[in-house]
Parts: sequence; C-alpha cells; structure tokens
Amino acid sequence: MNLISAKNLSHSFDYDLFSNVSLDVEEGESVAIVGMSGSGKSTLLHLLSTLLTPDSGEIELFGEMISQMDKKRLASIKRHELGLVFQSHYLFKGFSAYENLEVSEILSQQEINKTLLERLDIEQVIEQKVTELSGGQQQRVSIARVLTKQPRLIFADEPTGNLDTKTAHEVMELFFEYLQEKKAGMVLVTHDEVLANLCNRVYRLENKELQRVK
Repeated sequence: MNLISAKNLSHSFDYDLFSNVSLDVEEGESVAIVGMSGSGKSTLLHLLSTLLTPDSGEIELFGEMISQMDKKRLASIKRHELGLVFQSHYLFKGFSAYENLEVSEILSQQEINKTLLERLDIEQVIEQKVTELSGGQQQRVSIARVLTKQPRLIFADEPTGNLDTKTAHEVMELFFEYLQEKKAGMVLVTHDEVLANLCNRVYRLENKELQRVK
C-alpha cells in the first residue's frame, strides 16, 4: 500500500527549483533523497510533509488527496500520522527532555516507550533541561519525541547531522526496525550518501529533476 504518492510536483521561489517530481513510499519502506545544497531537497520534503503547498502537482496521503482535505482532517493527520525530524531540534527550551516527550505523549495519546529511551542512550539525561544537553543528545530527544507519536510516515531532514558515525548508524537501524514493526514509511533527506544507501531506494535531486540512483 502506498502511504504517500506525489505526482508531477513543481515548485519555485525566485527561480524554478524542480518540476514534474513524482515519488511513492510504501509500507515498511525507506526512501532517501540526496543532492547538492540548494537543489531543493528540503523544500521537496516540506511539500511531502504538507508544510508547503506545491505550485503544481498532487500529493496523496494514505489514499486521500491533500488538496481535497478540510483543515480539520489535515490537522488530524499531521498530529497523529506524520512525524518530522529536523537537524534543528525545535525542542521546548524551558522544559526537561522528558517534558518534551510528554507533550508528544499528550498530543498523540501514545505512551512514552522506555526501551526507546534506552536504545537512544538518553535515559540517564531524560530529567535534565534540554539546554543542558549536548547537540547530539538534543537530536536523540527530538527523534524519541517523533517516534513516541508512532507516526505512519516519518520525514527526516538530516536527522543524524549532530551525531557521530556510530550513533548515526544505530539511529538509522532504529528507524528501520520501527518501519517494519509499524508498517510505516520514511523519507530521508541527507547529504550523507553512506546513510542514504542504507535505505531501500535512493533518489538524487539534480538539474531540477528527481532521478532514481538505487
């Protein structure tokens, strides 16, 4: 089953970023998008995750056209079905790491998974203020916050950018296990082609086109 299906997407700012981009993601599947800085990778991710509206083209989420959803339906999907991980953590700075996870727990009505905290090696610092944590620890808290929601689709923009190579691979393995267990999908944007090639499929955004390379 396709969790997301994008057809003929085009987008521009002061100049054309890309056109006629199409992409599908199925249950249990991970898809990576690579490309040079400024090629439009993050913009494409923002379109797929409903943060931006394409200039043209259609996106279908879980069998429903986004353009035909009312605001209430789209808001419900964003809250319960989509998980976004960015290199900038967007954590609540006045809160502890655990309180940040509690916000996700309350909004999604899903319990915090203690095993997840152990896998991300943050169980020992979970009561600390996020401002007291290292960049890598904050990144892992933001990943835990997203996985606590148990989303059906994960959109990740350089999610391991603040992590060392070993931890980055461990986090990717955690993502892949989650996709299989929950029959979820993931779209990963990264400059790291080694990490990209761990995914089921890899695309390169270049010269305003999306081309499959794996």
